Amino acid sequence: MIRVLLADDQRLVRAGFRSILEDQDDIEVVGEAADGQAAVSACRALRPDVVLMDIRMPGTDGLEASREIARDERLASVKVVILTTFDLDDYVYGALRAGATGFLVKDTEPEELLQAVRVAARGDALISPSVTRRLIAEFASRVTSPRADPRLDALTAREREVMQLVAAGLTNDEIAARLVLSPSTAKTHVSRIMSKLGARDRSQVVVLAYESGMVSPGWMAE
Repeated sequence: MIRVLLADDQRLVRAGFRSILEDQDDIEVVGEAADGQAAVSACRALRPDVVLMDIRMPGTDGLEASREIARDERLASVKVVILTTFDLDDYVYGALRAGATGFLVKDTEPEELLQAVRVAARGDALISPSVTRRLIAEFASRVTSPRADPRLDALTAREREVMQLVAAGLTNDEIAARLVLSPSTAKTHVSRIMSKLGARDRSQVVVLAYESGMVSPGWMAE
């Protein structure tokens, strides 16, 4: 059972998501929060698997709440999925840097919401790949001076190759197919990369890949 916490200051939004999620046999909504600080407190009390976190909330916003959750070692297993709208795109890159696993647009289709929760719960990939890849590329293009990161020196050549594909938004199965590996081997490579980099999840691997200059927007099409 995937345990979900809903954090949004609009009661109707929470009710709508709850209705969609609780209709599934494998998902349970364990709590709600109307602001960021309440979301952090609820995470500590309830230990959900996934938090659907709005960005704009009174008091502590979704970005700061995501940072607090990411900093708390007791909440290492909690995955935060940021809820955004296209007019709030400026927040997306910051959300990923703050420790969010990924993001969804608020008017997403019910099927995509359910898939996002399941994907986030297993820590497999960023959310909504078609949207995520485009927006990450857009914000990564703002990184005008890549910063070398000594943590990358610990990676093998194969792990660097896998990290580039993670940064492109590929799932473990897609990485396995691209590199002619078994899915379990691809998953092992990703796990080792996160361990060596001290990354909380795949989203932080993606951010580091762009900020270090390992990949650049559109590199797979080149």
